[in-house]
Amino acid sequence: MSAQAFLENRFGLGGSVFLVTGGAGGIGFAAARAAAQAGARVAVNDLDADRAEQAAASLRDDGLEAMAVPFSVTEPAAVRAGVAAVLDRWGRVDSLFSNAGNQIRKPFLDYRTEEWASLWQTHVDGAFNLCQAVLPSMVERRSGRIVLMASVAAFGARGTISPYATAKGGLAAMTRALAVEYGPLGISCNAIAPGFVATGFTVAMQENAAFQSYIESDVPARRWGTPDDIAGVAVFLAGPASGFINGQVIPVDGGLLATL
Repeated sequence: MSAQAFLENRFGLGGSVFLVTGGAGGIGFAAARAAAQAGARVAVNDLDADRAEQAAASLRDDGLEAMAVPFSVTEPAAVRAGVAAVLDRWGRVDSLFSNAGNQIRKPFLDYRTEEWASLWQTHVDGAFNLCQAVLPSMVERRSGRIVLMASVAAFGARGTISPYATAKGGLAAMTRALAVEYGPLGISCNAIAPGFVATGFTVAMQENAAFQSYIESDVPARRWGTPDDIAGVAVFLAGPASGFINGQVIPVDGGLLATL
């Protein structure tokens, strides 16, 4: 077997269908592009239909196969309809990257009930809705990969992100629960726990000189993560080489959690 054939066989996604939510920008789009470059047919979800279509069109412009599936992950019927559209087009969803999220930063006592609920609904309920929609066809085929988006905040929180940290801890628990329940049916569930990644979510932190100094002094890699740093792990977890990894929450944090 040639080196190219080995890479495609073990690390490629040729012919598979990869659904990514929150896929029009940041980590989601980086994962969509990486999966498509690895050979997958990619369904790009975003809440904004125009952004979803623009992201899918940009992949198609590069000769890659992609479709837009706009919906809100918080609306179960819309999620089911979006997944049905992918199944109608390509007949399967081999891997789900549940990436859509939101963020609100403020002291714990300043959070309003609806703000707490918004974060939980997007991160945890959104993943629940997506998994309920994709699992039946995966169970039928006895094959599938689910990748949830946790965070290092599931392991160690900072101030002002209490509902986000709570939601990400819930996703870590969901990862293990799905792995145990569906592993015997040929379906794996893992999660990625990014550290500090330079995206639109972290612009204020990137522009804060004190926080930049913290990144450069306390993160062993001495830099911010990039969307591509996370995308590579998502594609790996969706592919054949990760077949015996199940129920894991994998930090991708430049060594942040290893520090004291």
